[in-house]
Amino acid sequence: MRIDGKTVLVTGGARRVGANIVRAFAAEEADIILHVRHSREEAAELAASLPRPERCRILMADFAIPGAAAKLFAECGQVDILVNNASMFETDELVSGNEAHDREQFEVNFWSPLALMRAFAAQELPEGGAIVNLLDQEVTHRSAHGGAYALSRRALADATLELARELGPRNLRVNAVAPGPVLPPPWLPDGKMARTIPTLPLRRKVELDDLTAAVLFLCRNDSITGQILCVDCGQSL
Repeated sequence: MRIDGKTVLVTGGARRVGANIVRAFAAEEADIILHVRHSREEAAELAASLPRPERCRILMADFAIPGAAAKLFAECGQVDILVNNASMFETDELVSGNEAHDREQFEVNFWSPLALMRAFAAQELPEGGAIVNLLDQEVTHRSAHGGAYALSRRALADATLELARELGPRNLRVNAVAPGPVLPPPWLPDGKMARTIPTLPLRRKVELDDLTAAVLFLCRNDSITGQILCVDCGQSL
């Protein structure tokens, strides 16, 4: 698939990994729909920094609210590429979790991406389309305190494979990227990532541009669907 001229919806696109993905698609001359939950100002700054700011639309939606994702997609018009990047990342032991909080994580991390994929599949895209889901190393490398977060990411991994099978005959491809250590959450203890890196086969963190390149690769390659690409410096091993 050629990316230039295509419309790309990137969820959670204002900061961190999402912002880098937005920059990469903008550099390929795609039209960007940038979803944010609250970060409107950061999104506006990012859009203004792109080569062609007029080709970036900003839409707001809180995916913790049931039905918000479907309403967002209805505002987009035609979308050729969907990148499900938005997530809620809070880990805890499953046995001591809070049901309301666990349900919120599933709403953001699984039900909303699924709703977007269903809406994407309901379109008429004669030239085909591509979905890339951003997952987590939890889908292959279980941590001690993954909790509901880990379960929600594994559910999205399973949905990736199932929808790839269902949508393949319509030339709609569904893949995912499972990153290893790349950018620690702001609340993560400073030393945790530093302790993890020496345990990886490549002995280094994942470069942000490498992660973004994997997303673009999965969009471009018309012969790949139903794959979960681990960009993790070997952590899944």
